[in-house]
Amino acid sequence: MKTLHVDLGERSYPIHIGAGLLEQDALIRPHLRGRQVLVVSNTTVAPLYLERLLQRLDGLDVDSVILPDGEQYKSLDICKQVYDRLLERRFDRKCMLVALGGGVIGDLTGFVAASYQRGVDFIQIPTTLLAQVDSSVGGKTGVNHPLGKNMIGAFHQPRCVIADTATLGTLPDREMSAGIAEVIKYGLIRDAGFFDWLENHVESLLQHDEAALTEAILRSCAIKAEVVAADEREGGLRAILNLGHTFGHAIETASGYGNWLHGEAVGAGMVMAAHLAREMDWIDQQQFERARQLILRAGLPDAPPAGMSAERFLELMAVDKKAEGGRLRLVLQQAIGKAVVTDTVPMDSLRRTLDHFVSA
Repeated sequence: MKTLHVDLGERSYPIHIGAGLLEQDALIRPHLRGRQVLVVSNTTVAPLYLERLLQRLDGLDVDSVILPDGEQYKSLDICKQVYDRLLERRFDRKCMLVALGGGVIGDLTGFVAASYQRGVDFIQIPTTLLAQVDSSVGGKTGVNHPLGKNMIGAFHQPRCVIADTATLGTLPDREMSAGIAEVIKYGLIRDAGFFDWLENHVESLLQHDEAALTEAILRSCAIKAEVVAADEREGGLRAILNLGHTFGHAIETASGYGNWLHGEAVGAGMVMAAHLAREMDWIDQQQFERARQLILRAGLPDAPPAGMSAERFLELMAVDKKAEGGRLRLVLQQAIGKAVVTDTVPMDSLRRTLDHFVSA
């Protein structure tokens, strides 16, 4: 087991990474302030891992809620099922919620924890690569709205993150590729050496190689922990973690939540962002192609779905959370391993990028 720490003062917490961690109740119990525990999972993950987790919680007042699986269920309506169970069982402010699943379960459970009785504890046990390297770390919680992804939420840090790499053995190939999108993102924004490593090991990740996966998760979480510690509530630096996400969220919203996986949309979004950076002469053609080729090798799309217009992109990007005062703010590369947030993108450059992809 490897352990990293997210350094946030009194809100600091560990990230445990390794195989077989679901068997170690000593990772969970020290974080309990009471005896009441509610495990939130979904119809895909619960049959695989819920019983194993419940055995680790023997002797406590434990209940579970099993939600439908899919991005389309990351909504306030579905949250109500979790609130209902908490209230029916009279769970108090010392209760603990445990998110057992991928990014949707983690985000939704975290949001319920942030809002139930104005905030209770929760633990992240992510079971997808995307959740292990990204969404489980950093305290961003929330749900979607029909008009925009993740527009309803709160910052609420978990008590700990337990990333059991053994759970990735049951992950479908499409989900594995989606997770690698976020791994590639870390190399593009912050660590050129990690990007080089990914160019040499992406096939090993796709083949579920345990050593490669552990290394990728460890390096990804280390980068995210460093960024979150420096900017917990996304006042500046942390926004670089959204490379490709402004384009990607527009794709997810336009195509209907769940039709494109989040990582697939981010993959295409990162190619679009790299194209825009090239249009602005921030990166050269070779750097653009390196990013695009690695995304393709990971089994990800390098373009948005057919049928999206430039106008639809602009409409949806205008409601992105990074927008300020009506000005669009984008995360763009200045080099492999370096990204910045900018609100000075020339509209003609953005138009050329959108026209390139929607007419392709």
